[in-house]
Amino acid sequence: MRLKREDLYSRLEPLLAKVSKPSRYLDHEWGACESQDGPFHACVIYPDVYEVGQPNLGLAILYNELNRAPGISCERAYLPWVDMIELMRKTDLPLLALESSAPVASFDLVGFTLAHEMACTNIVEALDLARIPVRASQRAQDDAIVIAGGPSVWNCEPVAPMFDAVLLGDGEGAITLMAQTVRDGRARGLPRADIVRNLGRIPGVYVPSLYQVVVDQTSTRWGYAVPIPGSGAPERILKHSYQDFAQTDPVCQKVIPYMGLIQDRLSVEVLRGCARGCRFCQAGMTYRPVRERPADQVVQAVEKGLRATGYDECSLSSLSTTDHSQCKEILTRLDSDLEGTGVKVSIPSQRLDSFGVDMARCVGASRKAGLTFAPEAGSQRLRDVINKNVTEQDLIDAATNAFKNGWRRMKLYFMMGLPTETDEDVLGITRLAEEVLQVGRKILGPRSGVSVSISVAVFVPKAHTPFQWSGQLRMDEVRRRQDLLLHSAPDRAIRISYHDAQTSQVEAVLSKMGRAGFDLIYAAWQHGCRFDAWTDQFSYERWQEAARQVGIDLTDVASESFDLNARLPWDHTSPGVLKGYLQREWRRGQQGVTTPDCTRTSCTGCGVCPTLGVHNQIEEARS
Repeated sequence: MRLKREDLYSRLEPLLAKVSKPSRYLDHEWGACESQDGPFHACVIYPDVYEVGQPNLGLAILYNELNRAPGISCERAYLPWVDMIELMRKTDLPLLALESSAPVASFDLVGFTLAHEMACTNIVEALDLARIPVRASQRAQDDAIVIAGGPSVWNCEPVAPMFDAVLLGDGEGAITLMAQTVRDGRARGLPRADIVRNLGRIPGVYVPSLYQVVVDQTSTRWGYAVPIPGSGAPERILKHSYQDFAQTDPVCQKVIPYMGLIQDRLSVEVLRGCARGCRFCQAGMTYRPVRERPADQVVQAVEKGLRATGYDECSLSSLSTTDHSQCKEILTRLDSDLEGTGVKVSIPSQRLDSFGVDMARCVGASRKAGLTFAPEAGSQRLRDVINKNVTEQDLIDAATNAFKNGWRRMKLYFMMGLPTETDEDVLGITRLAEEVLQVGRKILGPRSGVSVSISVAVFVPKAHTPFQWSGQLRMDEVRRRQDLLLHSAPDRAIRISYHDAQTSQVEAVLSKMGRAGFDLIYAAWQHGCRFDAWTDQFSYERWQEAARQVGIDLTDVASESFDLNARLPWDHTSPGVLKGYLQREWRRGQQGVTTPDCTRTSCTGCGVCPTLGVHNQIEEARS
């Protein structure tokens, strides 16, 4: 039985005047679920502050779906900021759900979004603040069942000890089945272990307690997971893939916040999946197959969402929106329908080889603030290694089209430390930026204020990608190449920013380790680590202290490469992409041989379609 709102809200309210941004903790937003009657209660948590978590589409999808299910109510929770956490601990106030101010620990089901590796200490903080035992093995019969899902589940071993179950793949359909399984098990009085075991029978659900870690001569030093004899668990868990994407709710953002958000706009997911095959990109492998919404549905969803929310900007979201087979039609219709309203329609990032004259006009009809492209590498040789499948001429053509259509600012994304990278590749980054700058000045004039921004991330090897066997570039070498880059751009119209090498190293460690990584995460939290994705909160020294405590070296782990035939810590989970395909792509990358996009040519043998019994919808639309 959950505590009533009045039991704890009266203690929370006086704290609001003592913290920054008290609107983070206000409930009753417009569009939020009003009924928390249940009788089965779930709480979905984004392990960061409200303004970061509220715009998350994944959380919104699960929230809406659970609240539509008969007999289930769902609320939200976010991690309070450090000032509120301190006050809550001083006043003995646990983590509360937003809608009812009920303790998170009193819910039947608690689900976390695994958005990225650097949120791991926030999950520990949230569970501890909620007074839910951090380790699943320490939870009692009546404790909440704690689950997880999201884009970073593909090596969830370092956080696996915290979860009773982890959903791999799409949440639609599966999340309701998980809630119903827990509800029915509770109603029948089943032991907790039986309820959790039943969750493992749902396609796409991984139950860590049913697997043990084995370290032998065939594995990395972090071992691999195998089913415990008699548990009935599968040797490999295939992800849950929701094929009929057009049947999902296209406007999942229904809650209107009281405060500004990190992404303060309506977002409509127009496309899911990507088959471009960039060898560093985890999402491009794990979100396959490609599924798209029909143009009519997208246009109607944008117009409906804008009317319901009052936003003056809408983002057409996906991994590669311009790959939508009807992208031009969608943009043209929206520009016509929204003409004179002041509403901006944006696309997060443009594909270089898709950004022709017509696309420039469509995208630019409502905004000219800035344009973002991602060449990723400074030379054609390295772009072939990573299978980017774009050329320098594609970039020049895209820049030409953009500047001719009125843009003055352009942002280019690159990576540093990609496999086989040389100094010449690094210097190629600024050379490309200078060429783009000169194109803009030639078209718009030397005093036109044209500028080019370069953002350079440090490459982090990710599970279930062709580069999963790679080691990360050592930190001293990263810094040397960053200095080389900074001193190679004399023109002040070229602005360079780059990711922190220390944060990237910790991310690489968490991406590569097995279940033993939880000891590092827990030790880091004990040393005060939380909000590690925030620059002003991240402390490399604390992570080093934690690493020394558990007996590992961060540099050693991050830079470690794996044998191509080794059994990896995440091999028991599968997004449907065959390991043999990833091995082949690794070899092709080393040779600089590219692989085409299967939605534009023919099947490249990744295995997703036959393994999952699905198909690429863009391929159908174009055939």
